[in-house]
Formats: sequence, structure tokens, C-alpha cells
Amino acid sequence: MQDKNSFFVQFMKLAGPFWNSENKLAIRTETVLLVVLTLMQIGLAVIITQWNAALFDAIEQRSMAGVKAQIGLLTLIFAASITITTTHLIIKRRLLIGWRLWLTEKVITKWMHKGRHYQISLMSQNDHDNPDGRIAEDIRIATEDAIALSHSMFYSLLMLGSFTKILWDLSGSVVFNFGSVSIPVEGYLVWISITYAVCASILGWWMGKPMSEATHARQTKEAIFRHDLIDTQVNSQAIALMRGENHEQERLLDSFHAIIATYAQQTAAWKQIQIFTSGYAVSSMALPILVGSPRYIAGAISLGMLMQSVQAFQHMVSALSWPIDNMAQIAKWRTSVERVLGLVNALDQVEHDISLLNSNQICVKKAVVSALKLNNVSIASLEGEKLSLTINDEIKAGERVLISDETNTGAMLFKAIAGLWPWGTGIIEVPENDTLFFMPPRPYLPVESLLTAICYPKTEASFDQILVEKLLIQVGQKDLVKQLNRVDSWEQLLSNEQQQCLGVVRVLLHRPQWLFIQEALDSLAPIDKLQMLALLGKELPHTGILIITRQPPSETFYQRMLKI
Repeated sequence: MQDKNSFFVQFMKLAGPFWNSENKLAIRTETVLLVVLTLMQIGLAVIITQWNAALFDAIEQRSMAGVKAQIGLLTLIFAASITITTTHLIIKRRLLIGWRLWLTEKVITKWMHKGRHYQISLMSQNDHDNPDGRIAEDIRIATEDAIALSHSMFYSLLMLGSFTKILWDLSGSVVFNFGSVSIPVEGYLVWISITYAVCASILGWWMGKPMSEATHARQTKEAIFRHDLIDTQVNSQAIALMRGENHEQERLLDSFHAIIATYAQQTAAWKQIQIFTSGYAVSSMALPILVGSPRYIAGAISLGMLMQSVQAFQHMVSALSWPIDNMAQIAKWRTSVERVLGLVNALDQVEHDISLLNSNQICVKKAVVSALKLNNVSIASLEGEKLSLTINDEIKAGERVLISDETNTGAMLFKAIAGLWPWGTGIIEVPENDTLFFMPPRPYLPVESLLTAICYPKTEASFDQILVEKLLIQVGQKDLVKQLNRVDSWEQLLSNEQQQCLGVVRVLLHRPQWLFIQEALDSLAPIDKLQMLALLGKELPHTGILIITRQPPSETFYQRMLKI
């Protein structure tokens, strides 16, 4: 949770630069139009109260001509209202989707920068769970509700200024007699409306305080539940094979029961708000008529003026009651802003923590060299504990090296070469213009066409489909040729063996100068693994290959071993 004193400052630092972004001219123009249209809405509201006064005066005077005149004026008000409201809606929605797009791009860029999406899960202790929900849902609420609340607050301020004068003029002067003392009060309806709204605001705000905490708790548990459902769906094949349905059902229901607990907490908060708002709505309807009727009964004002004062009173109280009316929305908006800020601050913390490592981190340099050089490289844990030997080695282009040690340490070395694991010491020199390619135990296959999934991270247009078909046949996956244009969840549909074969196809398409294999062939039968290694050696004779495996090494493929 963010510090209360800096909440708005942090939000504006994050989202405010939108008005100075690349399309600032169009953005500022839309903002100005929104302000102008809001002013027109207020002007229309004032005209309606004047029309209402004229209509009731005509009714009181039993003047059919006056009523007909107001009907004609109503037609113009009707057309103006539709035009202003529709235009306002279009401009507002254009502005809010633009803001959401800009902020989403900004956060995703920060999240995806240099593997921070991976590193944040390792080292940051800040509030950053479920980044998918924070980016997809919380940014939407943070931007949409910010514009909605800003507009309604601005509208209320304008309404307060406009109708205070109207109500003051209609109130006249009232004398309160206390025995021999008479106290004249100018604009008494204004003072009553202010007193009423302020008292109601204080009471309403006090009764609505639990809502923010309850909303935050519920949104967090909802996000966890969605994540658990997605996790179950992603691993459905393993769950089905292991007959783990009962365990998963219990886990998912436990996750949902956590939502029910927060739902009850939110219901209790809503109950308090509902008790207040129900009573407030009834009193707001009756009070302006009761306090304004004595002047009408005394003959000081006409029926039209009474109805105009009632409307002005209600508008003024409505403006003063903006905090009450928007308590729930403010709570929801603030919660979403805090969730977005939690993710962004966690990413900034990762950036800061890595920058503090200075000389106590592994430095990866692009150098004009023909080999991969490891100079005094030592792998450490997040806490700084040394996990490997001090490595001084030079791996030449085309060399095939088996990494010999605990698999986790070898995996950390690969991550260090990729720039994802800075914990440790030493310098890694990577050939400047060479391509590095990493094969994890299971290749990432996005939910797209099989052809697109195989070509990832490049597009399918980067490769000839005939070549892809040829390679599929070479790795023994001829049956998949006919499915290249089919869109499916391939990580769930294909076996581990098939996925690892597709990983080989992907490497052969990209033809990197350096290849890092992390148990990426271990699901294959020994003979199939030897065939895949032989294929890689044949097709990529000049590629340096480093391999981590849990299976017995193939002495015919590896040229040497690197102990770490």
C-alpha cells in the first residue's frame, strides 16, 4: 500500500506525462473540448431551472400560452442536451482509451525490459502479485475512473458556483426571532444546504471508510482466484494424468472461499453505506421543499420560484455531496491505482537493487571477440552466497561443451550469459554481432497457429513454410505438417517429447552462432536424443553449443566438459 501523503504525487508521476506524450496536441485539444462541453452542460442545467420556474409560474397563472411557449423552448433544450451529451461522451471515451493505451504500453515496456518480468519474481518483496490483472484490469480502472471522477468533480464545482448564486437570490432575507432579539439571515437556503451537505459528508465518509480496505482485499483475492484457474487450465494434462482433480478442486474452492470472506467484509462496508445513502436520499428529497415552503406560503415567492429554489438546493447539495456519492468508486479507483503503482514500484525496486550491486555483479559485455569468454565468473545466490567455482574459460565458435555440475548452477550460468542473473562476480564477453539462442526444458509455444508458434520469436513471414515442413519431417514430427495453420494451445496439446522436437526445429530455423541447451532434449528417448544432437551438429557446424543435461552424456557429441 502506498504512502497516503504521496499517493496522488506517485499517480501523477506515472500517468501525468500522458498530456506531454507524442500526441500531446490531440490529447490537449480533446481535454479542452471536454472542459468546454462540461461548461455547456452546466449552462444547460441553469437554463433548465429557469425553464422549470417559468413553467410552474405559467401553471400557477393558468396561462396556456405560457405553457405552450415553454413546450417550444423544451424542444430546443432537448436537442441541445442530446448534442452536448453525445459529443461529450465521444470525446471522453476517446481520451480515456488513449490514456489507457499509453499507460499500458508504458507499464508493459517497463515490465518486459531486460527480463525484469522474470527478475521481479525473484528479488522484489513489494506488492506485485498477478501482474496480468494489474496490467489488464487495474490500469483500465485507474484511467477510466480517473477521468470519470475528475469530470464529475469538475462538474460539481461548476454546479456549486452556478447554483449558489441562484439559491442565494431566491432565498432573500429571513428574520429569526429569539424573544426580543431578531436576527436577519441573508441567503438562508444556501447556509442550510451547506450545513446539511457538510454534516452528511462527514457522517457518510466516516461510515464508508471500511470500503477501501474491503475493496482492495476482494480485488486481490479475485486476482489470485483467476490466476489459480489459469494455472489449472495450463496444467490440465498433467492434472488429468495424475488424477489430481480432487486436489485441484479443493485448492480452487479454498481460493474461492477466500473471496467469500472478503465479500462478507465488503458487504458489511456496503451495508453501512446503504444505510446512510437510503436515509440521505429521502431527506434530500423532502428538505428543500420544507425549508422553502414558508416563503411561498407567506406570498414572498411564486410557485415557479419555489420549484426553482428546490432544484437549485438539490443541485447545490448534490455538488457538495460529491465525496459521498463517489465513495465506492473512489475506493475502487484508489485500490486499482495502488495495485498498478505496486507493480511499477516493484519494477523500479528491481532496477535499483541491481544498480546497487555495482562490482558485486556479473557484467555481460558485447566485445569484438570470436569466442565466448568467462573471466573470473562466479555464480552467487540472491543472498550473495557463492554457488560455483570461479570460472575462467574460453569457448570457441563451433565448440560443443557439456556443463558439469548441479543443474541449477548451470541454469544460473545460462541466465547470467543472457543478462538475467547478475548475482555473482566476473565478466562475460559475448561476440558483438553473434546471435545467442537459449533452449529451456520446454519451449514456449504461444496460442497461435503452429507455424507461428514454431517461428517464435520471429514471425512466420521470416521463414519459408516449405523449410518448416522439411524440418518437421527431419525431427520425426511428420503428422504435425498438416496442422501448421491450426490455432490451438500447443503446450497442452503436445507431449513433452513433441514440444522438445519443435524446439529443435525452431533452432534450425534461427541458426544462431551460440546455442545453450538446458535439459531441452531430456524428455526424448536416448536414441532420439542422439539423433537430435547429430542433426544439430550437422546443420550448425559452426555454432558453439553448451549443454546441461540430467541424462548420461553422449561422448561422441561433446568435445569437452566445463566444471562449474
